[in-house]
Amino acid sequence: MRITLLDGHPRGGSLGAALADAYARGAEAGGHELRRLTPRDMAFDPVHRGYKEAAPLEPDLAAAQADIAWCEHLVVVHPVWWGSMPAQLKGFFDRTFTPGWAFKFHEGKIWWDRLLAGRSARVIQTSATPKIAMRLAYFNCAPIAVKDSTLAFCGFKPVRLTQFGGVGGGFKPEKARPWLAKCERLGQRGV
Repeated sequence: MRITLLDGHPRGGSLGAALADAYARGAEAGGHELRRLTPRDMAFDPVHRGYKEAAPLEPDLAAAQADIAWCEHLVVVHPVWWGSMPAQLKGFFDRTFTPGWAFKFHEGKIWWDRLLAGRSARVIQTSATPKIAMRLAYFNCAPIAVKDSTLAFCGFKPVRLTQFGGVGGGFKPEKARPWLAKCERLGQRGV
């Protein structure tokens, strides 16, 4: 399977980066083709100014579009900050998942074309908030933002979710060991 892995943490050496590395190890062990995207290492303006005044894509974003178009399965790894994704990752989606490339509206109609259909996705999220609190107190707003309002909107199906809640206190290898193992298994299976 062709997999594109998007590490959406704005800092290297983070738990998110370690989870992305574990997924990559598993994918390579499983014989999958893998490409990686890391917005923190890309040169682009993350500020989206609207589609009528959209800036041309920087070379890193054009290359990211090519890697996403190439994949059969997209994996997005990111922390949950303020009930959503980090601003840099949001800017990456805003600037990369453009109309005419990721989706297409039709004048006067409520439906749209999902131009990235035919691909599956997995979202791997870390959060200081325990999973049950994320569901009950915050109505799963973070998964909805990425899973439904971004990836499914553009045609990814199915979009699966893996959440590691109650993370808090930063990356501690001993606490993260079962999470890293789980990501490695997911990568090996290509899901």
